[in-house]
Amino acid sequence: MAFKSEKAGFSLGQLVQRNRTSLVIGGLIGLFSGGFVGLLIGAGIGVAISAALKNALGQALNPQDAFFKATFTVMGKLAKADGRVSEEEIQYAREVMNRMGLSEERRKEAMELFSQGKENDFEIADVMRPLSALIRFRIPLKLMFVEIQLQAAMADGQVSEAETIIIREVCGLLQMSQAEMAALMARMQSQFSYQQHSYQSHQGGFVSELQLLKESYGVLGVEESASDAELKKAYRRLMSQHHPDKLVAKGLPEEMMQLAKEKTQEIQAAYDRIKTARKNQ
Repeated sequence: MAFKSEKAGFSLGQLVQRNRTSLVIGGLIGLFSGGFVGLLIGAGIGVAISAALKNALGQALNPQDAFFKATFTVMGKLAKADGRVSEEEIQYAREVMNRMGLSEERRKEAMELFSQGKENDFEIADVMRPLSALIRFRIPLKLMFVEIQLQAAMADGQVSEAETIIIREVCGLLQMSQAEMAALMARMQSQFSYQQHSYQSHQGGFVSELQLLKESYGVLGVEESASDAELKKAYRRLMSQHHPDKLVAKGLPEEMMQLAKEKTQEIQAAYDRIKTARKNQ
């Protein structure tokens, strides 16, 4: 019994410590309005309100939920940017959901968000401002978000002017500079070409090794004239930025961990290709 009493006392102490401000404010209001009994009632109400607010804010300010919602609504906006949604764009959205291994309920939610993004009155700022506030200092997470959107824009083979305007708005709301956006777009275009040509090569089609090597440098965001030290620095930076566990810890939805893993695999493959080519020179 003594042990249970100690445990109960400790739990009560923690509750008081976590909600001391609410207890004081609620207690004072109760004291002035109803004496000692009012003090007790006011303190209890103050704690209850505080707990409810913390729970509501915790749900509303969840970076994983904000990232998930923004991902598929913005993807829908991009798909409709040119006036019509192409089969390639729809297929890309479905592929992303498949690669994420979404449950039936979560997939339905993603499709509803995608449809919301296609509506003419949908405003990107409505989903991007909350996300931007939550990941303001989480640069890798910002990059990952824009990369996913750029891949969606490139699903039909090119990024149109209308899609570029949307990507520019997204980057602006995430407080990314035009220079950062341009560098990211160049790297993603190289990555898209590298993916296409690598797949073509694995299927038995002819692809110039020089072409793949050139695109490998683009995947890492460096010039072919980069030194070995510069190359390794770029490789390590990108691997760190796309590390799945680090991204999830910063707010990437766990379902999207597979997308991050695929990124690191592509970066690794490009780096290995360059290293092999340099060793054989």
